[in-house]
This record gives sequence, structure tokens and C-alpha cells, in this order.
Amino acid sequence: MKKDFWENEDLMLIKLSPEYLSQIWEYKKEFLENGDSMDGTGPLRRAESEEEYYKIAQSYLSKDTLPEKMVVATQFLCVRKSDNKLVGMLQARHYFNEFLEKYAGHIGYSVRPSERRKGYASWMLHNSLPFYKSIGVDNVMVCCVDTNEGSRRTILKNGGVYDATVYFEPDNENLERYWIDIDKELKKEGR
Repeated sequence: MKKDFWENEDLMLIKLSPEYLSQIWEYKKEFLENGDSMDGTGPLRRAESEEEYYKIAQSYLSKDTLPEKMVVATQFLCVRKSDNKLVGMLQARHYFNEFLEKYAGHIGYSVRPSERRKGYASWMLHNSLPFYKSIGVDNVMVCCVDTNEGSRRTILKNGGVYDATVYFEPDNENLERYWIDIDKELKKEGR
């Protein structure tokens, strides 16, 4: 059975829910105002409304409704319990297409600019690993831009092992690829 959420005393990692659509839209606005990429948010950047975003993100859940050139993916929200605030998002891609295999990996994630440097990204990445285990994935690939020290530390803290650096010409960026052995990481805490 696949679990739908993970939590600790401060945070919840839950599947996309319509309850949070207005907060997701505020999340998008904060990223646009900050000039940041919206990693791990699926179709959020191109969606023109909350409803359109939800509809497209839900279509990623099944091969039958999947948009062309996309892969099955589950959208997670990281919500702080004390104020029910959306602080991060994570997209869990179930398998690779050619682009993901080379440039993006299984997992994309982001933390809203006003909530960074609190350990949320590391917590989200770690708590996405049981989901992958539940769908039969044993090793996940996570990528980060070579200049993103925070994301690199997040990946390394979660057992990431460096694989390679690849050049992504459209954005003129070097992307570092890391692999995480899920069993090894979950055994550390007795899961």
C-alpha cells in the first residue's frame, strides 16, 4: 500500500490537494517576483489559473491522461503544521524519459524563497524516498545546477553519490547528477 503523506512534529509531505490551490498560486507569485526557477512544481510556471494547474498536475498521475512527452509523476506539497503554510513542493517522477534521464532525474523540488535555509528541502527529499520504494524504485537520480550549493548539500545529506556533470545547452548550465540508494538511506533510521 502506498502511503499518501509523511509527517513529523513540524511538517507534512502530502499529495497535491485542492485545499492548497490558493497557496500554490501565492507560491508561484513569490518565485516569479524573486526571479527563481520553480523546480519540482510540474506545470505551475505555464498554468494560467489555479484550476488549470490542478487539472494538468492530476493528468500526470496516469499514462491514460498523461500530456505528450511527459512521464507519470506525483506532486507533493510540503506544509508547515503550525500555520498550515505551503513551504515547499516536490515532483516525484515515476520513471525516465530521455530528457529526465540525462538532465533532471526522478525528483524535482523547491522551497519558497521566504522559507529557505530551514532544512525543508532536505526533509522533503528524505521523506520522498519511502514513496519511491512503494512504487518499486530502488535508486533515485537527483540533479542540481553546479552553482547551487544549497541543493548539492541537500542531495549529499540524503546519501547522494555523484555520477556525472552534464551540460544543458538551452539554459547554458552544468547539471550535476547524483544517485541515492533508497534502501541504504531508509536503513539509517530503521524504516
